Amino acid sequence: MYNTPKRTEFLPFNKYSFDEKEKQAVLNVLESDWITTGPKTKEFEKLFAEYIGCKHAIALNSCTAGLHISLIAYDIKEGDEVIVPDITFTATANVVVHTGAIPIIADIDPKTLNISVEDIKKKISPRTKAIIVVHMAGQPCDMDAINQLAQEHNLIVIEDAAHATESWYKNKKIGNISEVTAFSFYATKNLSTAEGGMLTTNDDALAEKLRILSLHGLSKDAWKRYSNEGYKHYDVVLPGFKYNMTDIQAALGLEQLKKLEQFGKLRNKYKELYDSLLQDIPEIELVEEIDNIVHARHLYIIKLKIDKLKISRDQLMNMMMQQNIGVSVHFIALHKHSYYKDRFDFKNEDFPQADKISDSLLTLPLYPKLTEEDITYVCTKLKEIIDSVKH
Repeated sequence: MYNTPKRTEFLPFNKYSFDEKEKQAVLNVLESDWITTGPKTKEFEKLFAEYIGCKHAIALNSCTAGLHISLIAYDIKEGDEVIVPDITFTATANVVVHTGAIPIIADIDPKTLNISVEDIKKKISPRTKAIIVVHMAGQPCDMDAINQLAQEHNLIVIEDAAHATESWYKNKKIGNISEVTAFSFYATKNLSTAEGGMLTTNDDALAEKLRILSLHGLSKDAWKRYSNEGYKHYDVVLPGFKYNMTDIQAALGLEQLKKLEQFGKLRNKYKELYDSLLQDIPEIELVEEIDNIVHARHLYIIKLKIDKLKISRDQLMNMMMQQNIGVSVHFIALHKHSYYKDRFDFKNEDFPQADKISDSLLTLPLYPKLTEEDITYVCTKLKEIIDSVKH
C-alpha cells in the first residue's frame, strides 16, 4: 500500500528533553535539607522573572492553578462572566466554573486558531469581568486589539501562556503585557518541570495576594517557618489553596531555562522542514502567523481538508499510529465536550469556525530530540496515507 517501509520503533508524539544535568540537579535537592518550596523555587522564580523581564514570578504546581488563583485574586465569582476561546485545553474554562462564574465561549480566527477579537466584542455583556486569552501553539494573540477592548469595557485580561514561554508580541515578551500571565511546565512543554507552572505580573499588590493564595492563604514567607531563620507562627489571611511548586520541580526548571534558546533553534528548524515538506499537499492547510511576533513553536498543527478525504481525521490518526507515528489533537472545541454542551446548552452553530476546524486539526511531533529523518518520515507517511484516501 505504501512505498516507504514502516519504521521499526514507535516515534512518540513527545519526549521530554532531560539529560545528566537535570538528573544531577534533582539529586542535589534530594541530598539537601529542603525538597518542597524553598531556596531552589525562589531562585527559579527570580531567574524566570529576569527571563520574562517582569517584576514578579510566582512558581506553582500547574498553569491551571495559576489561572484559578488569578480569577480568585480579581474576585471573579458567581454571576460573573469570563470570555474564553473555544479552541483550548479544558482547564482554561474549568477554572472559571470553579469560581462559580460562567465561561462565555468565543469563536476563533480560523487562520491562526487564536481567539477571534470580533467574537469577543459580540460576547461582552454587563456581567463580563475578564477575558482569558490563549496563545495557541505558541503564537501570540492580537494583544493590542484585545487590550483596547478590555480598557473600553473595564475588563481584566488574563493570558494563558501554557504554550508560549518563549513568545513575543511585537516588542514585548509574553508575560510582560497584561495584568497577569500563566505559564505551564507540564511534561510536554518547551520548558518542563514534569508538572508545574508560573504566574508573572508587574503589580506588587497582586503578586503578594497570588503568593498567599498559592499556599493555603498563609501569611507572607510562611514557607520559611522550618528554615534556619527560626520558627515563626503563620497567620491565615485568605482561604488559599495548595498550589505551590517544590524544589525538586524547580531544580528541573533551572536547568531547562538554560536550554531554552538551544531548544528554540531546533524547534524553528524542524518547523521550517515541516513547512517545506507539507506546503504543497492540497489536502493540508498550514496555520498562518501574524506579523511582528516570536512564535514559541510549542506545537506543529495542521488543518486537514476533510472534504477532500474519504475518511475522518480520527481515522487518519489511527493510520498514522499504525505506521509507528504518535500524533495528537489540539484541541477538541470546548463546546463539543459533554459537560459544557449539557451545562451551558452550547450549540455547534454558535461557533461555526471552531466547530468546523476542531474536527480537522492534527498535531505532529515537534520536540528537540527529533531528527530531520524523523520529520521526513512523518511527512512522507502522511502524504502516502492522504494519497490512499483522497477523493
